[in-house]
Amino acid sequence: MDTDTLLSLHRVFAWITIVGNGVAGAYALLSWRVRALRGPLVWALAIAAETALLIQVTLGVILVSDETIVAPRFHMFYGFVGFLTVGLAYSYRISMRGRLEMFYGIVGLFLMGVGIRAMLQV
Repeated sequence: MDTDTLLSLHRVFAWITIVGNGVAGAYALLSWRVRALRGPLVWALAIAAETALLIQVTLGVILVSDETIVAPRFHMFYGFVGFLTVGLAYSYRISMRGRLEMFYGIVGLFLMGVGIRAMLQV
């Protein structure tokens, strides 16, 4: 795949990642308050959104490995923060029993914000 195609994919996938994490976060927070909404959909949305972010970061790393592409430093920083947040959220999930939907709701909205900040740096 050539660099222009990867860059276009990275730009389009940014929106998928931002919207996905926003929807997953909002639904998780809503399900925390409304018990009837809890279930597999909360976790499917969270997994899909966080996987999208990890794919987005991977695309960014592939792009930066090309010597013709120079990404702004803070753009890369926000990608790293998002990547790290997914790992930390997964490792802290056991300590959040009983509040897991709230936790993943906040994480989803935080990742949405990180994605928006990353886009504003380009």
